[in-house]
Amino acid sequence: MNRAITVFIVFCLVAASTSVVAQSYPQRMVRMIVAYPAGGSIDTVARLTAQRLAPALNQQVLVENRSGAAGTIGTDNVVRAAPDGHTLLMGSAAAIASAPSMYAKLPYDPDRDLAPVVLVANQPNVLLLHPSVPARSLKEFIALTKANPGKFNYGSSGIGATQHMTSELFAMTTGTRIVHVPYRGGAPAMTDLVTGQIDFMFTPAPNSIAQLQAGKVRGIAVTSLKRSGVLPDLPTMDESGLRGFELLGWIGLLAPAGTPPQVITRLNGEVQKMLAGDLKAKLADLGLDTAGGSPEQFAAFIRKDIAKYGKIVKAAKIPPQ
Repeated sequence: MNRAITVFIVFCLVAASTSVVAQSYPQRMVRMIVAYPAGGSIDTVARLTAQRLAPALNQQVLVENRSGAAGTIGTDNVVRAAPDGHTLLMGSAAAIASAPSMYAKLPYDPDRDLAPVVLVANQPNVLLLHPSVPARSLKEFIALTKANPGKFNYGSSGIGATQHMTSELFAMTTGTRIVHVPYRGGAPAMTDLVTGQIDFMFTPAPNSIAQLQAGKVRGIAVTSLKRSGVLPDLPTMDESGLRGFELLGWIGLLAPAGTPPQVITRLNGEVQKMLAGDLKAKLADLGLDTAGGSPEQFAAFIRKDIAKYGKIVKAAKIPPQ
């Protein structure tokens, strides 16, 4: 009897402690780190999320851009932060899923050092060409790159970024040889594409809409298996001849490992509400598909993605950085 009473008391104390932590969080401003320059799709999603999370948490949520090394610098900054929920990461596939295969001395282990909160959105990349490139279809572009090995260069937001991995998958699939020019983010890469410093790039749909509408770049295809809602006239890589070609980027919220589970649950719940509300339409307008799900589902998704990118890096024989 005494043992049962003791167990019951301990259970009540733990439950009460959990409730207190959840209710008292956050106690000060929350920083949301974006490991890329301002202006890109991840930055946009972070700012849309932060605007809605601030009133939900009754605290300021400040977005900070800490770019460099395909997102690994900003990600490492979050990993080293106190695990109390006051420093969060709006992360991407590059720094979390492909980085373990790309970097020989990555300063963190995504599975060990980060606590997934919620997968916010998935995003297809769009194959864009500078208007000077004489190709108006995927078939023509493949023929052009095959006839001119090593002549055409492409940009990405950094080594190991989704744009880089998509381009390598494209080269492997088509048997072409292209030259990689890495940048510190998608925005500066887009600037050089528009000015003709690079010939083409795969870039997230949100980053391409304005330039496509202005006629400064030429869209060829999207990397999802279904057409983009915001770019319905662009065919998929699959329907353009590369059967089964699909590689999507993703954007998700994470925290340092060791962050109290009740804080993770609180954040997950608040973001899930947003994804079921007006944020869903905002993301759709950007060409992003809302995701959602539990922290456990996001963790399983990341582990699967790490394995997928590892296969691409190995098959493409990309040397560790």
